Amino acid sequence: MARSKLNALVRSLTLAASVGAPCLAAAADLMLPPPPPPPPPPIEVGGGWYLRGDVGASIYTRPRYSDAYDYTGYAESNRAFGNAVGGGGFAGVGVGYQFTPFLRGDITGEYRYSTGLRGSEYYKGPDFDNGLGSYGVNKSSGNFDSAVVLANAYFDLGTWYGITPFIGGGVGYAFNHVSSYSTNQQFTSPTYAYDYTNAGCGCIPYAPVYDPNGNPVYNTNSGSKFYKDKTSGSFAWALHAGLAYNVTDALKIEVAYRYLNLGKAETGPGFVPCCTGSLQAIKIKDIEAHDVKIGLRYYLGGFVAAPLPPLMPEPIPGPLVRKY
Repeated sequence: MARSKLNALVRSLTLAASVGAPCLAAAADLMLPPPPPPPPPPIEVGGGWYLRGDVGASIYTRPRYSDAYDYTGYAESNRAFGNAVGGGGFAGVGVGYQFTPFLRGDITGEYRYSTGLRGSEYYKGPDFDNGLGSYGVNKSSGNFDSAVVLANAYFDLGTWYGITPFIGGGVGYAFNHVSSYSTNQQFTSPTYAYDYTNAGCGCIPYAPVYDPNGNPVYNTNSGSKFYKDKTSGSFAWALHAGLAYNVTDALKIEVAYRYLNLGKAETGPGFVPCCTGSLQAIKIKDIEAHDVKIGLRYYLGGFVAAPLPPLMPEPIPGPLVRKY
């Protein structure tokens, strides 16, 4: 009796499996295929790299001249100097990188246009008879221009309404060029009369000469020196402060002040047209400029679409339906 019940149960399970299996297979065949993979993300090009360009105007401070410019041996208290470098302009380009939202750096190169280089020395000479003194004036003129390469670092101090204040500094090298440099020397002293009756010698001065109004007569001797052109290198450094405005996410415009120390420059050897031999070069020290400039920064960073899929992709198969 028990065996017959067991056989009946097995037959019932076998029948249910034989009927349900085709239904389960058909249901599995009707399931949709998995969705296609998502497209690859956009590719970043350029990162934080940017290009820049700047133009500006400069005011130079008063430089110092070397001892070669001091044509006399008189004490410093007897001399006064009036040295100057005329105002000028400059233009430059550069490439940089934005390391963080607050830190960036760039390398720039610029040319500073030719400007006038002026120097003057006024000195008091010895006193002569009757309290008559003497004096001298030495004046120089030439041209100065420079090419400067700087490595700069900037700290952006935050952005408000699209405006970002920043500060920074830079170090580099200046190629300073001095050209067409010359000097003119004038020495003015009282005119003396000479004794032409003393022992046959006519070269002994004995008294200053006065005009009919009783004024002393002065005599001026002059001479000129010329110097060869020369380009010399010097360490340079700068301090920056300014404001940047976000025209777009990629384009910034800057208005900035810069202090730039160009170091020193010098002429080539000097010469006097009527004489042979060379003269010691003149050195110009402490060449400093206060610059106001306008600049543009263009960021190369951006996104482009990922590569397109093949033009003729294989069709996605639809659901399969089995027929029995």
